[in-house]
Amino acid sequence: MTELMNTPIAVITEEHPYAMDYFRSVGVSVADSELTPREIIDALNDEVLEDKGFSKEQISSHFIEFLKQAAMLKSTAERSVHSVTIIGGKDKSGTPENFELTLNPGDILCIVGTTGSGKSRLLADIECFAQKDTPTERTVMVNGKILAGEDRFRLENKLVAQLSQNMNFVVDMSVGEFIAMHASSRMIPDIEATVEAVITCANELAGETFTYETALTQLSGGQSRALMIADTAMLSSSPIVLIDEIENAGVDRRKALELLVKKEKIVLMSTHDPILALMGNRRLAIHNGGVKKIIETDKDELAGLEVLQSVDAKLMQLRTMLRAGEKISIDMKKFFQL
Repeated sequence: MTELMNTPIAVITEEHPYAMDYFRSVGVSVADSELTPREIIDALNDEVLEDKGFSKEQISSHFIEFLKQAAMLKSTAERSVHSVTIIGGKDKSGTPENFELTLNPGDILCIVGTTGSGKSRLLADIECFAQKDTPTERTVMVNGKILAGEDRFRLENKLVAQLSQNMNFVVDMSVGEFIAMHASSRMIPDIEATVEAVITCANELAGETFTYETALTQLSGGQSRALMIADTAMLSSSPIVLIDEIENAGVDRRKALELLVKKEKIVLMSTHDPILALMGNRRLAIHNGGVKKIIETDKDELAGLEVLQSVDAKLMQLRTMLRAGEKISIDMKKFFQL
């Protein structure tokens, strides 16, 4: 894109209509659209540059990077996901799975089974958009088509965001700086408001709150997971979210799922938690590395979910009391209405 520095702005905006937004964002007025970016930047005097806090070289490199990032975001929008289809392969014994399942934005698919049954393998097949080239020989299609290598293995603007069981930061920056950096890379217009919204959302999910200034390395496991769920829902361009056992993360499970569904994400989640399993539209029962059953969540199960959530709310009250150092000397049978 460096050749664009010597191309008139009027020509650049035909292919990149957002090009002028960069100069507006740094407070540079462009009076003549026939000027090239190089000419616009070279015309800036030292006093103006000092006021902006940039050198001419920095403005030039930032402009090129801005166009690259905008082009990638446009590419992501053009690659919008309307459906994900999983076609069964085989289990560890070679027995065919014989199923085909299609998911749409806003769907939650829960994956259940014992430890070692193959839940993580299914998530891995989704993440790499398997094409009968994994041990399970499953096939995963997007919008009814097999993905080409470029989209399947791209590192930037990935279609899949994965939230693993253990998430710890090692980068030396604050929570606010981290979210601001991500928002900037997405070219969000109001970065300050976006950072505040993401942190507020994360604190609603976490058991203990944190601030803009909190260092990433000081976040607990639950706080880290809450931050990444909020970031994934509100900033990530990835339309598919894979979650591995969110029940162990110390976050509000219901709010987390509701947030992701509200943002039209396709959510696939492995879990041992009956509450989470019943919150999904469907669930896959895994055994011996293969999908043995696909279960639709029906009215009877939803009625049971209400009871489970009521019990869970009571347990949360007890956890809060324990954390506050209170003595739990209550009639448990009466407390749980047994």
